[in-house]
Amino acid sequence: MSESSAESVYREFHRNLLTQFILATQQQPPFIQEECDEDALEYLSQLEALPSLQGSDYIEQGQRLLTRTIASFAHLTPLLPRDLLWHFGGDCLHYMPDEEIEKFQQLDEQLHQAIEDNQPFDYATERARLLGLH
Repeated sequence: MSESSAESVYREFHRNLLTQFILATQQQPPFIQEECDEDALEYLSQLEALPSLQGSDYIEQGQRLLTRTIASFAHLTPLLPRDLLWHFGGDCLHYMPDEEIEKFQQLDEQLHQAIEDNQPFDYATERARLLGLH
């Protein structure tokens, strides 16, 4: 089954957020310090490799890395787009309040309806409207 335009837009939106998060993370301590420990470097390496993963590997590794971000690199949490917590799901959802989850559920329902109806869907615009960003 081929991917719909709406699915492609959704995937690209989240890959862009992930790339932005990776770029921001690379500019933060401890990663910019000369004496960066091996554990931090391994985390960064796994984070940098995440966008190239596919399927369940992508989702499972994303969940692990985002929960690790919050637990081990809490100073990066303000840089982490909330959308990525929803996108990866699983344990990441524990870091989202119910009201926020409800909004992302509504957005997902709109996306899936557009896919089902084979209609275009401007994810970024609908997201901004639903989250009250306009």
